[in-house]
Amino acid sequence: MARRTPLHARTSDASLTGGVEGNARLTSSVAAVLFLLLFAEGVTILQIGGLISTHVFIGVLLLPPLLLKIGSTSWRFVRYYTGNPAYLRKGPPAPLLRLFGPLIVVLSLAVMASGVALVIGAPPSWRTQLLGIHKVTFVLWFLVTAVHVLGHLPETLKLAPRDWVRPTRRQVQGASVRQWLLVAGLAIGLICAVWITPYAVGWRTAFTH
Repeated sequence: MARRTPLHARTSDASLTGGVEGNARLTSSVAAVLFLLLFAEGVTILQIGGLISTHVFIGVLLLPPLLLKIGSTSWRFVRYYTGNPAYLRKGPPAPLLRLFGPLIVVLSLAVMASGVALVIGAPPSWRTQLLGIHKVTFVLWFLVTAVHVLGHLPETLKLAPRDWVRPTRRQVQGASVRQWLLVAGLAIGLICAVWITPYAVGWRTAFTH
């Protein structure tokens, strides 16, 4: 008679990304990078007229990592609510953080989409409305994200370095895959930022006047 595979072995995610723990590590690593980039982006707002090109550059640079984080958190959401045993054992985030999650996704996309449209896609007649949307969604996004960041700060500080230091790197399968996902996201963001930032010249002139 064939030996049955234990439940925890059958339901654990042994994929290249490391399952539940790997997903948590990827999410925390990307969150740490986003925190640094968003802090730098916030600094540019203090002198937006002189730093508009820097503001655009950082804003575009953080887009792929932001989409990567949305993807990793959405994956956890889907796996949990479709009844995957490993994700059910980990449990959901705190109720308030669970409530803010979809709101952060919507506001993040609104902020980024309105910003990119202002720089390269919007007709002049739309710019006033888009600028208003960009400002309002940014303020709402900042308030909601502040709560989100504080709620996840202990977990992020704990997990973010684990794929990048030797003692803990090999504890969970797929560290190299997670590292390359983050590096590739930053590389794509850098290429897009170099391409799009020159279009901010007109906005620099507008802010100067």
